[in-house]
Amino acid sequence: MWGTERSELLSTENGVGLFVDVTAPSPRIFIFGAVDFAHALCRTARVTGWRPFVIDPRSRFATPERFPDAEQVVAAWPEEAVAQLGGIDRATYIAILHHDPKLDDAALQVAFASETPYIGAMGSRRAQAKRRERLEAAGIPVEQLERVSAPIGLDIGALGSEETALSIMAEIVAVRNGHGGGRLSDAKGRIHEAV
Repeated sequence: MWGTERSELLSTENGVGLFVDVTAPSPRIFIFGAVDFAHALCRTARVTGWRPFVIDPRSRFATPERFPDAEQVVAAWPEEAVAQLGGIDRATYIAILHHDPKLDDAALQVAFASETPYIGAMGSRRAQAKRRERLEAAGIPVEQLERVSAPIGLDIGALGSEETALSIMAEIVAVRNGHGGGRLSDAKGRIHEAV
């Protein structure tokens, strides 16, 4: 129960029920890479009740003007930016969108050292294979590499930045809620969780 984001009724040993009402800030999404996809992802995250943050050391791209839907834009290397934002906890999800290996790898190193429940990375299957080879050669354990959802997002046939942002947020919401992200018509049991 501890660490959950959901209010629930708990039973105690003597049969007395205890209702625990959880109030917490909206979950955060750290978006590494001030790219066009990040703009769409910020907007989609904000509309769905998430707090998006954009992180990129390239200050000419990482500006609040380019990302008006971001809660904050940090122009710094991943480790420094995450420290400025108070670290990564279990209510912080990671989306790595730049295609620069040195930036991707730096963001992944920070994510691996955290409790984040989700790490997603953009790129083709070939780019993912090269990234994995690089990280294995750098001594990253296989268990850490298995934490990365790559290519990022659900397979919805997304075209363009808006649909890609929808695909990414859909996967993140599914992970947050403990679901696989398949079609509701194929799901067994309740469609919506009883609150």
